[in-house]
Amino acid sequence: MNTPDWLKPGVYGAVIGAALVGTLGFTWGGWVTEGTASDRATSMSQQDVIAAMVPVCLEMARTDPKRSAKIEAIREASPYQRRDALMEAGWATVPGAEAPDRDIAEACLGPLDIDAVPAPTSNRVDEG
Repeated sequence: MNTPDWLKPGVYGAVIGAALVGTLGFTWGGWVTEGTASDRATSMSQQDVIAAMVPVCLEMARTDPKRSAKIEAIREASPYQRRDALMEAGWATVPGAEAPDRDIAEACLGPLDIDAVPAPTSNRVDEG
């Protein structure tokens, strides 16, 4: 069988072109595999759930009858232990869940702004 002279360079060009398009597509074109797309979708959905639960956390903090004592306990905790203190306060527990959520507690600390909340007033009389 005789093959045309142009067939060999044409096949090489097609193979090299396909490899080049695939490489450029995955590196610069934004193409991803199914596994990467699934991981990204899962991460985004978790972030959306956490963002949706922050107002619930803030409302639980606002309406808690023991708010002052709990705010003071969170304020007294070191900065890296405040998340755990907020979890102990019960404000990071999603209604219907048995245990608090660490990610919700972390996200709730920012808007709660513990340091800006006025300290509980004492019965002390100022001298003046």
